[in-house]
Amino acid sequence: MPNMHWTDIDTVLLDMDGTLLDLHYDSHFWLEHLPQTVATQTGQPIEQIKASMLAHYEQVSGQIQWYCLDYWADYLKLDIMAAKREVAHLIALRSDTLPFLDALKASGRNVVLVTNAHPDGLALKIEHTQLDDHIDTLISTHQFGVTKESQSLWQQLQAHLGFDPARTLFVDDSLPILQAARTFGIAHLLAVANPDSQQPVKHIEEFDAVSDYTTLINDILANPVPRS
Repeated sequence: MPNMHWTDIDTVLLDMDGTLLDLHYDSHFWLEHLPQTVATQTGQPIEQIKASMLAHYEQVSGQIQWYCLDYWADYLKLDIMAAKREVAHLIALRSDTLPFLDALKASGRNVVLVTNAHPDGLALKIEHTQLDDHIDTLISTHQFGVTKESQSLWQQLQAHLGFDPARTLFVDDSLPILQAARTFGIAHLLAVANPDSQQPVKHIEEFDAVSDYTTLINDILANPVPRS
């Protein structure tokens, strides 16, 4: 269990996919469903499509294009949102998410979702999970034009929210994104070791890591933010 210093944390910034939601939906969509949709549309062999799309994913990884549904719709000449809705039944909260979020709220902390997901993709997930009922602020990095991998995002986000990096916790399943947050100066960082329910738990050494948020709840509630 990670050793979090809750008395030093007022603001909690949370990733969405793989952190609050099971990453299985996204993994299945990008690696299986979307290539199959393109193969059906074009008549090309599925393995050829998969190889081509994986190569393109690597080209734009970490950039705003990778997360931009408009970019993929234009590139593939496909209604991406329609394709996403075809497998929307796979959108699911992690089983430990709501108890974790509710404990954070009960402890008086400011809880902010910061996702690289496109606003349309975010809206679809909110529609299926009602995640917004448990979070103070929802932010898609598309409003800033850069991703969490970029220092520009962190600078703009801090100016927008006014959080104190020294008293902020950031939780994400992406190590490169956690590294970017650390470079910016976010003092408290937590990695998610089991973002995809269909994949094994990861062994993470570079950051404190969690695989079950319920193990944090007693400490969160025992250390509320003092009321001013």
